[in-house]
Amino acid sequence: MSTSLLYHGFGIRGYRYVGTEYRQGAVVFRIEQASETCCCSACGSTNVAPRGQVDRSLRALPIGGKPVTVCLAIPRVLCRDCGVIRQTPVALADPRRTYTKAFEHYALQLSQYMTIQDVARHLDISWDVIKDMQKRRLQRRFAKPKLKHLRQIAIDEISYAKGHRYLTIVLDLESGAVVHVGDGKGGEALKPFWKRLRSSGAKIEAVAMDMSPAYIDAVLSYLPKATIVFDRFHVMKLFNDKLSDLRRDLHREVVDKMGLVQTWVTGRDEFGTA
Repeated sequence: MSTSLLYHGFGIRGYRYVGTEYRQGAVVFRIEQASETCCCSACGSTNVAPRGQVDRSLRALPIGGKPVTVCLAIPRVLCRDCGVIRQTPVALADPRRTYTKAFEHYALQLSQYMTIQDVARHLDISWDVIKDMQKRRLQRRFAKPKLKHLRQIAIDEISYAKGHRYLTIVLDLESGAVVHVGDGKGGEALKPFWKRLRSSGAKIEAVAMDMSPAYIDAVLSYLPKATIVFDRFHVMKLFNDKLSDLRRDLHREVVDKMGLVQTWVTGRDEFGTA
């Protein structure tokens, strides 16, 4: 099998084909990395010296119904610039993963048309592996959404655990997407968001929030030109709380007056007239 078939058929680039084995109904390709392409995984320097190798097996794209495994010896090199011995980076797979990038892409494509259990059964891998792939894809797509087109945002906090543990959430009011999740509540939880927002160049026109003084101070400091809009729920709640307090005060005042009248009618001796 040629090196070009490794690239076009299995998405493997930068490695040489060594041989093929057949083990218990599975196809095993053995490949190796060219010594001239070895570099330091930290600084990328090619000024390295060989220091052994580490064997690693990765699941690759299947051939029909046959599972395929790629076995490669990862070189260990001494970086003369860093002065540290490290493994060379593996381009065809992400760190601490037992499958190639092409295999992950194929599994995620199948997930659009099949259940997780069906994909796991078809590829003969664990259900948890497919779940981890989907979780990592969501993190890549939504962990740090772009803020350039933000115009109107909402800020609020939610309680997620016992003991008054909170998260501060920032929403894009136009799309409903969560654009920031900060630990805790108040102005400190928003500092990473302000930093990203400033570098994005977004022009915020309005901010919806509750009447928290911490949020108000933060918005006035970082978005002085934005219009602050207090959300209807908190305005109505504040109005109802004040109305309830007024009713209690009036009721208490009436009860006190009625008590004085009753005392005057039934016990006038208390006023010295009986």
